Amino acid sequence: MRLKDRAAIVTGAASGIGRATAQLFAEEGAKVLAVDVPSSAILTAHEGVPGIVPLALSIIDPGAPDHIVGEAVARFGRLDILMNNAGVSGRQFIDQITDEDWDRTMAVNVTAQMKLARAAVPHLRQSPAGRIVNVASVMAEGTDLGLSAYCASKAGVAGLTRTLALELGRDNITANYLLPGAIETGMTGPLWAARPDVADIWAKKSPLRRHGQPIDLARAALFLASDDAAFITGHGLNVDGGLMLRV
Repeated sequence: MRLKDRAAIVTGAASGIGRATAQLFAEEGAKVLAVDVPSSAILTAHEGVPGIVPLALSIIDPGAPDHIVGEAVARFGRLDILMNNAGVSGRQFIDQITDEDWDRTMAVNVTAQMKLARAAVPHLRQSPAGRIVNVASVMAEGTDLGLSAYCASKAGVAGLTRTLALELGRDNITANYLLPGAIETGMTGPLWAARPDVADIWAKKSPLRRHGQPIDLARAALFLASDDAAFITGHGLNVDGGLMLRV
């Protein structure tokens, strides 16, 4: 029960990494506000799991960060952990990407993380062990064709998190980020199901010869959110099965 009596927010919690993390946090004793867009399965994704309260809301809606944080504090009386997991991806070459695509990627992947952190900090300061865990990507440090917006946004998550760590350390708040590799999620699953040859290539890129699973990221998030990581801050934790060793 590494998160006993603690309260957490997990965004992007209807599926994949967010769903696995919300449920693992709850298993470890936390009360969790699980947030995802209204069009997702958020209202049913955690049925029967004690300790999880769903909230159907887009993190980029006007006023959403204050609403999300306020809901968590109203429900649980406190806030100890913010897990910024929600994200979007896309693949457009630089001469094809529209302003709307670029702006949406930035809004979801990095600006919303900043706004949620800003709203959460006054409450995290009251926690004996405030934690911010942001989800970036190995593409924060690498790149691929057509990923200018995605890579820029995930590099922004890394820079944002390091600065949060520097600014908030005096308040005993840690801020760290995850760098997932090739993970089977709602974002990658349909592509790999349609193109098993592509899925096989990505599996073979890892020295472990497999794709990552959402639980692999959830376990890493649990570590960073727990007392086990009390002296770790400003750190980017690769959870990629060794994918980037050849880069």
